[in-house]
Amino acid sequence: MIRTIDARQGDVAELVSLRRRTLEEVSPEVESTVRSILADVRDRGDSAVVDYTRQFDCPTFTPDRLRVGEQEIDRAYEQVPSRWITAFVHARDNIAQFQERAKCRSWLDTFDGLTMGHRVTPVASAGVYAPARNAPLPSSLCAAAVPAKVAGVSRVVLATPPRDDGSVDPTMLVAARECGVDEVFRMGGAQAVAALAYGTESIRPVLKVVGPGPSWVQVAKKLAFGLVGIESLAGPSESLIVADASASPRLVAADMLTQAEHTGDNATLLITDSEDLAAAVEAEMEAQLQRLPRAQLTRRSLEQHSYIVITATIEQAVEIANDIAPEHLQILTQRPFDVLEAIRNAGCIFLGDRAPVPFGDYAAGPSHVLPTYGTARFSSPLSVNDFLTVSSVIYANADGFDRLADDVVTLANAEGLDAHAETIRLRQRIWD
Repeated sequence: MIRTIDARQGDVAELVSLRRRTLEEVSPEVESTVRSILADVRDRGDSAVVDYTRQFDCPTFTPDRLRVGEQEIDRAYEQVPSRWITAFVHARDNIAQFQERAKCRSWLDTFDGLTMGHRVTPVASAGVYAPARNAPLPSSLCAAAVPAKVAGVSRVVLATPPRDDGSVDPTMLVAARECGVDEVFRMGGAQAVAALAYGTESIRPVLKVVGPGPSWVQVAKKLAFGLVGIESLAGPSESLIVADASASPRLVAADMLTQAEHTGDNATLLITDSEDLAAAVEAEMEAQLQRLPRAQLTRRSLEQHSYIVITATIEQAVEIANDIAPEHLQILTQRPFDVLEAIRNAGCIFLGDRAPVPFGDYAAGPSHVLPTYGTARFSSPLSVNDFLTVSSVIYANADGFDRLADDVVTLANAEGLDAHAETIRLRQRIWD
């Protein structure tokens, strides 16, 4: 069911594809189609969004249904179990507390005649894309909208595709209100990103578009970048487990199945220095898989995109993990905090068997919108700071100006920028 690689001799050539995965794997036809959709929405506005919604989501969709009204959100509360709302609010509060601690703040400091620092301000508006076609994901909405609100974004807009009958899943609407979303639009795919970026008759444009979604959405974000900001280009969910002989095969197998069940193209890996654990996990996965409703999708992920890797040492396992730079990294070893010290590249790190990935997906606090495609080598999870801009601040008193003036003139002259040097000399002549 799942391929096993013996890396004790250092041969991990089969893992090269995981190290080289990028959005470039999307076909040129998809990118061409997305370009056409973006241009059409830019030119025709609401009419284009409605046409694409009829084509892809709801054949009877009408323009008046584009924006979700407050009364519809009120009715959604009657359709959602109170226990779900309570759990969601707990998760929202945990996320808000975590993001408040992570928030970058303004600062000014004075030294040697200069007052310098950072002025931190929230972006004025942000659009959150939350998938809903295969399954509504209010958790993804929460993971993006709450950091935006903690940052102080005054206008947060939700785009989520409608169901076949044109309605929006009620949990998504309740989640939107509980997270402080200001406007909700039933639209999905590349057309939703285009509407958020360009604006239409009914939708004012935003300055940043964030959130997971299928390849159509990610390509649209890529093409819209520059007109709007984005947080990342998300790929299929992926996870990697580093485990030693102390790990429970039953729990490791359950955790691998958790990440393999999303869309059938999810990469999930176990890297261990225990051959016995590897064999036991494989047997456990097969047994547990029989009981899963999404067994077909899960098996596809395991057979086509997943591996068990046997290493000589945990140190070698960590080296491979750093090279792959997974979205989710679980450390299931006897001393997980010791292993943590050697981890360089991962979107979110889960330590020990009491912190499985679903904790991060739903309720712990860090956003589950994480870098995929190995981009954790150079990028970070979505956070409150994605919705903040930082301006550098410089003020000089007389001593500070005199200390730097001659150096600036020398450096400007060396680059042939005479006007740069002259504006300094002019001040020197005035103030001497």
